[in-house]
Amino acid sequence: MENDELSPMDQDDSNTPFSPTRWSLVLRARGETPEAQAALSELCDAYYRPVYRFLRREGRDESTALELTQGFFASILAKQDLKPDPRRGRFRSYILGAVKHFLTDERKHQLRKKRGEGQVPISLDADEHFQSPDLSASSKSAPDSWFDRQWALSVMERSLGKIESEWERKGKIDQFQILKPSLLGNGSAHSHSEVARQLVWSETATKVAIHRLRKRFREIVRNEIAQTTPEESEIDSELAYLLEALQHAPD
Repeated sequence: MENDELSPMDQDDSNTPFSPTRWSLVLRARGETPEAQAALSELCDAYYRPVYRFLRREGRDESTALELTQGFFASILAKQDLKPDPRRGRFRSYILGAVKHFLTDERKHQLRKKRGEGQVPISLDADEHFQSPDLSASSKSAPDSWFDRQWALSVMERSLGKIESEWERKGKIDQFQILKPSLLGNGSAHSHSEVARQLVWSETATKVAIHRLRKRFREIVRNEIAQTTPEESEIDSELAYLLEALQHAPD
């Protein structure tokens, strides 16, 4: 029966409660409460890869970029007096500005080291998760644009991981893997037919499942964006910017 075919999507997750906006919590508490510190830690974790790739884009080798990235986020998490610009309250804007300030301080630190006043840097083992041999300073993309693209890709990756986890919890991960190519594809009639064949569903049930999957994915992406903006009114513009950043492939 078609109702049975649609059972993987019957449990609609669209009403699943999300956590409070993390960046808003950080702004309100200024890092003084355990809740704010936990929220800031989650945000930093989400931005680790964009910062690392930004540093690699500027020409640093993997070990140096990893060391700087870890040092940067350690300094952010240690601060209790965050001072984001209310006019640019998006977390990505705050992080990018903070990275630039951190690098300026780091350059001053390196100059002091040359004068014999510094400490021996701590070496870090490379994490294969962040190795990316195609990144280099030869790219013509502006560093800020590169950072924003990496931010957009990270948002999409985290969102995809979350929706995949939802299907895995339902015990439907095999079905998700078949539907996954249709999530970001054009959903042509031929592809629907092929997906339906693999799932042993009717084409009608398959089209409904793909529609619901895409709707849920958009909701998750929107929530990811909401976590990094202080005002709900900014979410739509940030979503539009994410799509714009994704369309600009690196040079």
